[in-house]
Amino acid sequence: MSKPHWRRAHAGDLAAISAIAARIHPDLPERPEVFAEKMRLYPDGCCVLTAGHEIAGYGLAHPWIQQQIPQLDGFLDRLPDAADCLYLHDVAVLPDFRGGVARAYVTEIEELARSSGITTLALVSVYGTRPLWERLGFQGVVPDAALRDKLLSYGASATYMLRGLGE
Repeated sequence: MSKPHWRRAHAGDLAAISAIAARIHPDLPERPEVFAEKMRLYPDGCCVLTAGHEIAGYGLAHPWIQQQIPQLDGFLDRLPDAADCLYLHDVAVLPDFRGGVARAYVTEIEELARSSGITTLALVSVYGTRPLWERLGFQGVVPDAALRDKLLSYGASATYMLRGLGE
Protein backbone atom coordinates (compact mmCIF):
# COMPACT_ATOMS: atom_id res chain seq x y z
CA MET A 1 0.00 0.00 0.00
CA SER A 2 1.28 3.48 -0.84
CA LYS A 3 2.03 6.07 1.82
CA PRO A 4 -1.05 8.20 2.60
CA HIS A 5 -0.98 11.65 1.02
CA TRP A 6 -3.26 14.67 0.73
CA ARG A 7 -4.78 15.71 -2.58
CA ARG A 8 -7.43 18.23 -3.51
CA ALA A 9 -10.97 16.94 -2.95
CA HIS A 10 -13.31 16.39 -5.90
CA ALA A 11 -17.09 16.20 -6.07
CA GLY A 12 -16.76 12.42 -6.48
CA ASP A 13 -15.16 12.26 -3.01
CA LEU A 14 -18.26 13.59 -1.26
CA ALA A 15 -19.71 10.18 -0.34
CA ALA A 16 -16.41 9.10 1.26
CA ILE A 17 -16.08 12.42 3.11
CA SER A 18 -19.62 12.08 4.45
CA ALA A 19 -19.04 8.48 5.54
CA ILE A 20 -15.84 9.41 7.40
CA ALA A 21 -17.56 12.40 9.02
CA ALA A 22 -20.41 10.18 10.24
CA ARG A 23 -17.89 7.75 11.74
CA ILE A 24 -15.52 10.29 13.32
CA HIS A 25 -18.09 12.92 14.34
CA PRO A 26 -21.26 11.01 15.28
CA ASP A 27 -22.29 13.75 17.74
CA LEU A 28 -21.58 16.60 15.30
CA PRO A 29 -23.43 15.58 12.12
CA GLU A 30 -23.29 17.68 8.98
CA ARG A 31 -25.11 17.13 5.71
CA PRO A 32 -23.19 16.27 2.53
CA GLU A 33 -24.57 19.46 0.99
CA VAL A 34 -22.73 21.50 3.64
CA PHE A 35 -19.45 19.78 2.75
CA ALA A 36 -20.18 20.27 -0.96
CA GLU A 37 -20.70 23.99 -0.44
CA LYS A 38 -17.31 24.35 1.28
CA MET A 39 -15.69 22.45 -1.59
CA ARG A 40 -17.38 24.75 -4.09
CA LEU A 41 -16.63 28.01 -2.25
CA TYR A 42 -12.96 27.28 -1.50
CA PRO A 43 -11.73 24.19 -3.33
CA ASP A 44 -8.05 24.91 -2.58
CA GLY A 45 -8.66 24.33 1.15
CA CYS A 46 -10.54 21.05 0.74
CA CYS A 47 -8.44 17.89 0.59
CA VAL A 48 -8.76 14.17 1.04
CA LEU A 49 -6.17 11.81 2.49
CA THR A 50 -5.66 8.93 0.09
CA ALA A 51 -4.01 5.61 0.82
CA GLY A 52 -3.85 3.60 -2.36
CA HIS A 53 -7.38 3.76 -3.77
CA GLU A 54 -8.98 4.42 -0.38
CA ILE A 55 -9.95 7.78 1.07
CA ALA A 56 -8.83 7.68 4.70
CA GLY A 57 -9.55 11.24 5.79
CA TYR A 58 -10.41 14.75 4.77
CA GLY A 59 -9.65 18.34 5.65
CA LEU A 60 -11.89 21.32 4.93
CA ALA A 61 -10.66 24.90 5.34
CA HIS A 62 -11.80 28.29 4.09
CA PRO A 63 -11.19 32.01 4.67
CA TRP A 64 -13.14 33.39 7.62
CA ILE A 65 -13.21 36.01 10.39
CA GLN A 66 -11.40 35.48 13.70
CA GLN A 67 -13.56 35.02 16.80
CA GLN A 68 -16.49 33.94 14.63
CA ILE A 69 -17.25 30.33 13.85
CA PRO A 70 -19.62 28.91 11.27
CA GLN A 71 -22.71 27.19 12.56
CA LEU A 72 -22.38 23.42 12.45
CA ASP A 73 -24.34 21.91 9.58
CA GLY A 74 -25.03 25.43 8.31
CA PHE A 75 -24.37 26.93 4.92
CA LEU A 76 -21.85 29.74 4.56
CA ASP A 77 -23.58 31.20 1.48
CA ARG A 78 -20.40 33.10 0.63
CA LEU A 79 -16.93 33.76 2.00
CA PRO A 80 -16.30 37.06 3.80
CA ASP A 81 -14.61 39.83 1.83
CA ALA A 82 -12.46 40.85 4.79
CA ALA A 83 -11.30 37.40 5.90
CA ASP A 84 -8.49 37.58 8.45
CA CYS A 85 -7.89 33.88 9.01
CA LEU A 86 -8.02 30.55 7.27
CA TYR A 87 -10.51 28.50 9.28
CA LEU A 88 -9.92 24.75 9.51
CA HIS A 89 -13.53 23.64 9.65
CA ASP A 90 -12.72 19.97 10.00
CA VAL A 91 -9.84 17.54 9.79
CA ALA A 92 -10.94 13.93 10.19
CA VAL A 93 -8.75 10.87 9.69
CA LEU A 94 -9.67 7.22 10.15
CA PRO A 95 -7.84 5.71 13.16
CA ASP A 96 -5.65 3.31 11.16
CA PHE A 97 -4.16 6.21 9.17
CA ARG A 98 -3.33 8.67 11.94
CA GLY A 99 0.20 9.65 12.80
CA GLY A 100 1.61 12.79 11.22
CA VAL A 101 -1.03 13.27 8.56
CA ALA A 102 -2.77 16.16 10.37
CA ARG A 103 0.60 17.96 10.48
CA ALA A 104 0.97 17.47 6.72
CA TYR A 105 -2.50 18.94 6.08
CA VAL A 106 -1.82 21.92 8.37
CA THR A 107 1.47 22.54 6.52
CA GLU A 108 -0.42 22.65 3.21
CA ILE A 109 -3.05 24.98 4.66
CA GLU A 110 -0.35 27.21 6.14
CA GLU A 111 1.23 27.56 2.69
CA LEU A 112 -2.18 28.30 1.18
CA ALA A 113 -2.85 30.97 3.82
CA ARG A 114 0.53 32.64 3.27
CA SER A 115 0.02 32.71 -0.50
CA SER A 116 -3.37 34.37 0.10
CA GLY A 117 -1.90 37.02 2.42
CA ILE A 118 -3.56 35.48 5.50
CA THR A 119 -1.39 35.28 8.62
CA THR A 120 -3.62 33.35 11.04
CA LEU A 121 -5.13 29.87 11.14
CA ALA A 122 -8.21 29.22 13.29
CA LEU A 123 -10.16 26.14 14.35
CA VAL A 124 -12.43 24.67 16.98
CA SER A 125 -10.91 21.69 18.75
CA VAL A 126 -13.50 19.02 19.60
CA TYR A 127 -13.48 15.62 21.33
CA GLY A 128 -10.50 16.49 23.50
CA THR A 129 -8.12 17.03 20.56
CA ARG A 130 -6.69 20.24 22.04
CA PRO A 131 -3.31 18.59 22.85
CA LEU A 132 -2.93 17.57 19.19
CA TRP A 133 -3.60 21.11 18.00
CA GLU A 134 -1.27 22.56 20.63
CA ARG A 135 1.52 20.31 19.32
CA LEU A 136 0.81 21.82 15.90
CA GLY A 137 1.26 25.36 17.23
CA PHE A 138 -2.34 26.38 17.97
CA GLN A 139 -3.23 28.15 21.20
CA GLY A 140 -6.57 28.24 22.97
CA VAL A 141 -8.33 31.61 23.06
CA VAL A 142 -10.58 32.82 25.84
CA PRO A 143 -13.85 33.37 23.98
CA ASP A 144 -16.13 36.36 24.39
CA ALA A 145 -19.77 35.71 25.35
CA ALA A 146 -21.01 35.45 21.76
CA LEU A 147 -18.31 32.97 20.76
CA ARG A 148 -18.79 30.98 23.97
CA ASP A 149 -22.48 30.54 23.11
CA LYS A 150 -21.64 29.31 19.59
CA LEU A 151 -19.01 26.91 20.93
CA LEU A 152 -21.69 25.09 22.94
CA SER A 153 -23.03 23.53 19.72
CA TYR A 154 -19.59 21.98 19.14
CA GLY A 155 -19.65 19.98 22.38
CA ALA A 156 -18.48 20.33 25.98
CA SER A 157 -14.76 20.16 25.20
CA ALA A 158 -14.87 22.63 22.28
CA THR A 159 -12.02 25.12 22.34
CA TYR A 160 -11.47 27.97 19.90
CA MET A 161 -7.81 28.04 18.84
CA LEU A 162 -5.56 30.26 16.75
CA ARG A 163 -2.13 29.90 15.23
CA GLY A 164 -0.26 32.94 13.98
CA LEU A 165 1.94 32.40 10.98
CA GLY A 166 4.27 35.32 11.51
CA GLU A 167 5.28 37.36 8.52
